[in-house]
Amino acid sequence: GKMAAERGDEPEPAAAEEEPAALGLELLVEEVAAAAPSAGFRLTAVRREPAVRLQHGVSGLEPLGWSEDHRVSVSTARSIAVLEQLSDVHSGAQEMVIQRTAVPAPSAACLLKVGPKKEVAECKEKFANSVDPTVSQTFMLDRVFNPEGKSLPPLRGFKYSSWSPLGCDANGRCLLAALTMDNRLTIHANLNRLQWVQLVDLTELYGERLYEASYKLAKADAPRGELGDFPEFQRRHSMQTPVRMEWSGICTTQQVKHNNECWDVGSVLLAVLFENGNIAVWQFQLPFLGKESITSCNTIESGISSPSVLSWWEYEHNNRKMSGLIVGSAFGPVKILPVNLKAVKGYFTLRQPVVLWQEMDQLPVHSIKCIPLYHPYQKCSCSLVVAARGPYVFWCLLLISKARLNVHNSHVTGLHSLPIVSMTADKQNGTVYTCSSDGKVRQLIPIFTDVALKFEHQLIKLSEVFGSVRTHGIAVSPCGAYLAVITTEGMTNGLHPVNKNYQVQFVTLKTFEEAAAQLLESSVQNLFRQVDLTDLVRWKILKDKHIPQFLQEALDKKIESCGSTYFWRFKLFLLRILYQSMQKAPLEVMWKPSHEDAKVLISDSPGMGSTEDDQEEGTSKQASRQSLCDTGKGMDIDDAADESLPQLSDLGGREPMEEKLLEVQAQIEAVEMHLTREHMKRVLGEVYLHTWITENTSIPTRGVCDFLMSDDGYEDRTARVLIGHILKKMNKQTFPEHCSLCKEILPFTDRKQAVCSNGHIWLRCFLTYQSCQSLVYRRCLLHDSIARHPTPEDPEWIRRLLQGPCTFCDSPVF
Repeated sequence: GKMAAERGDEPEPAAAEEEPAALGLELLVEEVAAAAPSAGFRLTAVRREPAVRLQHGVSGLEPLGWSEDHRVSVSTARSIAVLEQLSDVHSGAQEMVIQRTAVPAPSAACLLKVGPKKEVAECKEKFANSVDPTVSQTFMLDRVFNPEGKSLPPLRGFKYSSWSPLGCDANGRCLLAALTMDNRLTIHANLNRLQWVQLVDLTELYGERLYEASYKLAKADAPRGELGDFPEFQRRHSMQTPVRMEWSGICTTQQVKHNNECWDVGSVLLAVLFENGNIAVWQFQLPFLGKESITSCNTIESGISSPSVLSWWEYEHNNRKMSGLIVGSAFGPVKILPVNLKAVKGYFTLRQPVVLWQEMDQLPVHSIKCIPLYHPYQKCSCSLVVAARGPYVFWCLLLISKARLNVHNSHVTGLHSLPIVSMTADKQNGTVYTCSSDGKVRQLIPIFTDVALKFEHQLIKLSEVFGSVRTHGIAVSPCGAYLAVITTEGMTNGLHPVNKNYQVQFVTLKTFEEAAAQLLESSVQNLFRQVDLTDLVRWKILKDKHIPQFLQEALDKKIESCGSTYFWRFKLFLLRILYQSMQKAPLEVMWKPSHEDAKVLISDSPGMGSTEDDQEEGTSKQASRQSLCDTGKGMDIDDAADESLPQLSDLGGREPMEEKLLEVQAQIEAVEMHLTREHMKRVLGEVYLHTWITENTSIPTRGVCDFLMSDDGYEDRTARVLIGHILKKMNKQTFPEHCSLCKEILPFTDRKQAVCSNGHIWLRCFLTYQSCQSLVYRRCLLHDSIARHPTPEDPEWIRRLLQGPCTFCDSPVF
């Protein structure tokens, strides 16, 4: 490829005044640079509560990661703390709703498999007592050989963790690959919401593979020395000591069934970089369930000495997908290695490695991000590779033209006065954020020029948001709405703090208007995948107690012009938040016992009780009523009177609020009904396509048809035609559902539950509308609705329906 290295590290203030971040002309003076960017890129960072206190100090490099399914992982000295962000429609609190779980560090030290146990023990004894100090001291002080310490403190905590793309575990969510300080690489899944399960230990498996191959990578390799030779002992350890690991995107492979039918199987790759420069590429079939999901493992030799970091390069050109691995070294060089994916159709790779930066300039590559972008001038897709090297950002633009691969590269200097400790990127628009330990974060926005790129950059001073802090890591949320930061106390009056309290804090990167616009123009059309954006919208509505006019109008226009149910779900979300904002908030925390007697009982007053129709809303209603009853506890009479003034002043003052609540509730009911009918049509379409004869499919077809036709005001021609076809197919058969307790028929009168004539109540599965008559069923993440488990006799199409997300909030079902 062509190498156009444009290096101009000399600052030229005169040129920089007109153009704040021209290539290589960046100002070294931070204050001027911060004032320079054009008005279009002004960023106001606002603190977002709550700050989450960590129980242990952070460990490893890049300790913070934010997954595509909105979980923040923090590597600490005892566990990986996982903070899951929820956009809860049943909570009226303005803070972010965060659920905490943890992946504990294994209790036993990890010993790499370098030979038979007995032989290894003898060799260790020999090296420890060697008369040659270069052998004995190197052996005793090397934590890879001696992870459990003996004379040294034990190694605790995690070196690195990495999130897989969305759709890899059994629930269709992200897997977490975790690397401990003592080199154990494991993969974990969070299957039942609160508990993390280890699915596989890759260090152990790789060690077994090497042992069986007598520590040779290729059959033709010459036999190496004995384990008793110290260099061989070191080699066997370094070829299986992981430095970093990264997941590829999901690729599909085709498999042929026994009846010659083709079906697509998803797979994902995990690349593991070892100390000696080798890279193991594991291929896993999806959903990943454990050892049995591993399809292959290939080892590539990178030829890079002291490798420090890696990243996947994934590039699409004329519908051909290219892939490779970008590897950085502690001495400075960066290069892309070809990866041949034998089993993956439609993937191509490079003919030979491409060097992006070749100089051994002793600037260690700390972090690499690869961002796919669209080049507006060349009218094609391109890859932007950004690497943190000391205090500088190295960038490289890769473009494939008809003839060849074009490589443009340069450095952005003058960003930080200290080395960059953490770097993160918003994949959607290519914005990169870097931070040094002094609490300064830089936002770098790539701007295309005819030839290559330049960066607009501006400073975010975290001290203006949090006060004096030191920063240990940053991560940007999947849609770019928030920045998570690990902080500890900074210096006060020139003195360092006595104790360090590690916290994860959140800062907004987008305004409410930007978040709302992004949700309206969204290409994913899934609320769950955009939780960070919906959370900003939720915060605004709870603060202002109304839905902004521009958003309401734009949403109604979208609903009129486009048939997508996504906009209806978005509308439902807004209405539910509005409903929460109108509820009277409890002044006491629910779980705290109240030691004072209630002085004023507000809940008896007119207009404060919960509205009727509790059966429909279930849990959220009870919660709101509970909060209303708790309101009077433990506060002054004057406060209570003030608090309740708007609603209790007199009957006239109370009415509008009560009426408004009822009005919003009626709107919620109408939107929910619309979404239910749309999903019912989908289910009936599947029934019509997949039932050749009129056998009972375990879907209450007749009940759903009758329910859709029961409302005279509901005019939908497609529904009528579909129902006509189905009823013709069913003839006069009804296949009613029976109550498992008393064998009575369960009528289909309500979309959420089934009540038999003896009063037994069963909830309905919102994906198939069958009544859930077993003790175990699944719930969606926001407790919106319930779904049954698939049974062995369910046909493929019903299983597919049951894999769907919640029809009201798009969240996955557990």
